Amino acid sequence: QVQLVESGGGLVQAGGSLRLSCAASINIFSINTMGWYRQAPGKQRDMVARITNIGSTNYADSVKGRFTISRDNAKNTVYLQMNSLKPEDTAVYYCNAHTYVGGWADFWGQGTQVTVSS
Repeated sequence: QVQLVESGGGLVQAGGSLRLSCAASINIFSINTMGWYRQAPGKQRDMVARITNIGSTNYADSVKGRFTISRDNAKNTVYLQMNSLKPEDTAVYYCNAHTYVGGWADFWGQGTQVTVSS
């Protein structure tokens, strides 16, 4: 089992910045991929950014150039730096760990609300 705890959400004006943190209960170097997903009301949960245990990253087109995912293995924490926020970035943001635990499995945090006002 992997437990994930997100923090850092809140209310920000358009053009502002926030940094989300996701603390894992295990050594994140052992986790194949960690990522951030978001879900707006009435919409599906979509991938925002992912980072592998060797540092490869990929981003949704809608956030490229504005968001940056990073990881601190010593702190077992993954971050999402969000700049130039737009109202359409408003959603609940979830941390995800995709790893092999007797089979491939996904673990999720409880989510943190990000609201961007216009």
